Amino acid sequence: MKLKIRRYRWSDLDTILALHQICLAEVGLAPGDGVYYDDDFPRIQELYLACGGDFLVGELRSRVVAMGGLRPIDSETAEVCRLRVHPGFQRRGFGATMLLALEERAVELGFHRVRGDTTLNQEAALALYERHGWREISRRQVGDLVVVYGEKRLRPGGDRLAVESADALES
Repeated sequence: MKLKIRRYRWSDLDTILALHQICLAEVGLAPGDGVYYDDDFPRIQELYLACGGDFLVGELRSRVVAMGGLRPIDSETAEVCRLRVHPGFQRRGFGATMLLALEERAVELGFHRVRGDTTLNQEAALALYERHGWREISRRQVGDLVVVYGEKRLRPGGDRLAVESADALES
């Protein structure tokens, strides 16, 4: 089944906030742990869309099961934020599909690099980033968590085939 990716709409707010909380709980994390927070969700228009970034959702049969945002850091770099796939829909390539869509969108928006972070608790996320050419740039201890920071240089059109391949796997 193919994941339909579209831009966030205000009516998605409750759904994506719940998705965020479900996904964090699945790996033993929670908003307010010093790393994860959720105060940006009511401000997606301002923090992602209006300032030159984007926020995408992935749907299956009109149900939002995945999401991810791009938040500009500077004119060259965007941060990949909130990359989540509902636990009931993981291991189907939807995380890769969302990541590649965000990278492609970053290129369309004129960014040359993407950055992001995850924790050591999120082994699947670490593996996903590594498979798609991200490199670790640093680590930091935050409370009981180790936060891993990564980045990837983007090439216009460089991952277009990968996006098509991921979509083909899900059909």
